[in-house]
Amino acid sequence: MDFGRLLTAMVTPFDENGAIDKPALEPLVEHLISTGTEGLVVAGTTGESPTLKSEEKLFLFKRVKEIAGSRAFVIAGTGTNDTAYSADLTEKAAMLGVDGFMAVTPYYNKPSQEGMYYHFETIAKASNLPLMIYNIPGRCIVNLQADTLLHLSKIPNITSVKEASGDLEQISYVIEESQDHFYVYSGDDSMTLPIMAVGGHGVVSVAAHVIGSEMNEMIKSFIKGNTETASAAHRKLLPQMKACFIAPNPSPVKAMLEQLGFVSKYTRSPILPLNAAEIKQLEQWFSLA
Repeated sequence: MDFGRLLTAMVTPFDENGAIDKPALEPLVEHLISTGTEGLVVAGTTGESPTLKSEEKLFLFKRVKEIAGSRAFVIAGTGTNDTAYSADLTEKAAMLGVDGFMAVTPYYNKPSQEGMYYHFETIAKASNLPLMIYNIPGRCIVNLQADTLLHLSKIPNITSVKEASGDLEQISYVIEESQDHFYVYSGDDSMTLPIMAVGGHGVVSVAAHVIGSEMNEMIKSFIKGNTETASAAHRKLLPQMKACFIAPNPSPVKAMLEQLGFVSKYTRSPILPLNAAEIKQLEQWFSLA
């Protein structure tokens, strides 16, 4: 299953009372699709999944798919550090019309490689839809090792991985040894071009909320063989990609989206909205003032 080259880990809009801002969902989805997003990851880390209740996640999966229709893939973030809960949520989400799932490596528990294999295998069995694994040792402490991932890639509906380990050697090994139908996505905006240069397929992006068109053009240039153009674009966009993480994600990108008129800057605690000084700094980087 090819979800496309540019995927966006979509923010969850909240109002000042902390409730999901339902009217903001449609303009946000339309904005992302119009700027090149081919797939929307809903209720992932950028969507503040740890603060979302099950019913909120299921609402988001259904509503975003209703808005996107066939114009973009909707990938439901159903992974947690609880295998049984993750499988149950995956099964429920499959009935809502989503196109696939993303499951993060189990955090806090610090499972073994065998434990992680069992975790993802169980989630994959909950539905026939494609499953993307998300490897992010910086948040989850554990690293899904290359050989474990390659073993998992033999399960028919485990079709891709979002790699945020930053380990190009491990990523290159997975790309070299995996089957052609298994796709490796960058989990870091700034690593998009380096990972594609060693055979990666695309990116699951945060910065695409604001610079989606530019990232789309960079990716297209690389695919067409215009590597100098793509490299120049990468260098130009790098400061803006980095600016999206001057504070805990998704506070910076939500602040920028507020400046653009799509969602409010509100987050759910313990993530806090940016203060006025931080917003002014972002405005300078993105020329939003």
